[in-house]
Amino acid sequence: MNRTILRLYFLVFFFPLAFAVNAQNKLPEWALGPFVRPGNVNPIISPKTESVFMDPIFKQKIAWEAGDVFNPAATVHKNKIYVLYRSEDRSGTGIGMRTSRIGIAESSDGIKMKRSPEPVLYPDEDGQKANEWPGGCEDPRIAVTAEGLYVMFYTQWNRNIFRLAVATSKDLKHWTKHGPAFSKAYHGKFKDLKCKSGSIVTRLENGKQIIAKINGKYMMYWGERFMNIATSVDLLNWKPALNPAGDLDMIVKPRKHYFDSDLTECGPPAIVTDQGILVLYNGKNRGDAGRDTNYVSNTYSAGQVLFDLKNPSKVIARLNQPFFVPTASFEKSGQYPSGTVFIEGLVYFKKKWFLYYGCADSRVAVAIYDPVVKK
Repeated sequence: MNRTILRLYFLVFFFPLAFAVNAQNKLPEWALGPFVRPGNVNPIISPKTESVFMDPIFKQKIAWEAGDVFNPAATVHKNKIYVLYRSEDRSGTGIGMRTSRIGIAESSDGIKMKRSPEPVLYPDEDGQKANEWPGGCEDPRIAVTAEGLYVMFYTQWNRNIFRLAVATSKDLKHWTKHGPAFSKAYHGKFKDLKCKSGSIVTRLENGKQIIAKINGKYMMYWGERFMNIATSVDLLNWKPALNPAGDLDMIVKPRKHYFDSDLTECGPPAIVTDQGILVLYNGKNRGDAGRDTNYVSNTYSAGQVLFDLKNPSKVIARLNQPFFVPTASFEKSGQYPSGTVFIEGLVYFKKKWFLYYGCADSRVAVAIYDPVVKK
């Protein structure tokens, strides 16, 4: 192999990975990371045809996670990590045309998973039937209060309107659905708003990540094409922030020619740090002339943005390069062959940060940040 060919080989096959590692090593002090994929363990959750349950929609036993499993939430309960992940059956073809349910897996080390044979949240014969049939329950994010109440934000999909919804639990296995998060705000103004991706603000207290209050209220960042703030006094009913014109206040938007040129979708629970409020998010690259040419068109990678603690809508800093990009084969195949690492679960466990993410809408994987190693 001559030198010219060797250089081309390096650029095509090794430069993307080298760039990602280099970007991680140069993270600013305010950012979280670097997150490292543990060797020879991913993906940690894959589709499973053996899991069946009696489905309320089809009125028969369904292999509920036989299609794809992805986009996981994560939290800690009784000194174990619990991963709640989106699963799709094989009832249809095409993105959004199968039924999604949320499964659960537990782990003592954050890597080896013991899965439940049945989902814990799914479209049922309940008060949310109109919002969840037949598309289901998608893309959970979870955090816990100091008193031990687990709060889940997830997407309800009836194949007409997708809505950000709330559910609560004390044990992660039995959930109470409370319906769309914004249904009561401003006299129902946003009842039919297409919305998703709620990143509630948390803080570390005595080594435990718990839901925090900002300026006396619970707060979350949410949104897919943009970021907005919403506040609540009860964790169930949420009020989106509005600008002076009475429209949604879009505090973070996509940027042309950056990795997040197409969308900026909120990721796992936000974290209060010494520098401000840190939000990890999913950025999608455009497929046209406005894309970032360093990355494949339509790639999903992960970014970070820091907000002012006293003025939570004010951006203090934002990464111009992703801190996490698809590199493994299973992150660049499946339903999103352009490449996807979609972050939704982040937990502090045994003095390390565990980041759980969806791989090309088809698998679940983990990456770990050890603050001791960074020092």
